[in-house]
Amino acid sequence: MANPTAKTIYYLPGYGGQLGTGLGRALMDRGFDVAGRETRGDFRSLPFDEQIATVGQDLKDHFWHDEARVICNSFGAYLFLHAQTQMPSFPGRVLLLSPIVGEFANAQARTSFSPPRPTRLKELAEAGLLPIPHVCEIHVGEDDWQSIPANVQALGQLTGISVTVVLGSGHDLGVNYVGSLLKKWLNLDLT
Repeated sequence: MANPTAKTIYYLPGYGGQLGTGLGRALMDRGFDVAGRETRGDFRSLPFDEQIATVGQDLKDHFWHDEARVICNSFGAYLFLHAQTQMPSFPGRVLLLSPIVGEFANAQARTSFSPPRPTRLKELAEAGLLPIPHVCEIHVGEDDWQSIPANVQALGQLTGISVTVVLGSGHDLGVNYVGSLLKKWLNLDLT
């Protein structure tokens, strides 16, 4: 049951993620209601265009105000950034953790991932055409082979988004780091 006095945060977890576990659970434990899209099941089976249209519609219908808070992790950040390409700059506050910003590969792990439209964000940013939320910050681990810190920093430089590279961290920024970050980020005065 939703807490009518709590602020609601729109959350997009990583690929295959759930709203009520991990970071979503940490937000609930801090007294926030969590809305968003689980990146699994029916939503995951939608074509990419429908996924980003759904995220954009969620934001426009329920979170289009300057006090809105959005937190995205990994592939959830990729979805958010692509939804942002189809609307004006989001008026609220956005926190992107270990964002996927294009394709990546890791020879040691023998794995790679090429998301839909892997170069779109970079191309729009280079052309100065990527709409950016009014308040946005990114945190990425220095050893993150999925988010690739150099690519994330390049996106930040092109767009003016603040990027923090977390020393000694990989794709998982760690409970202690994220806990401290949430404490600071959630307590900011939004007026």
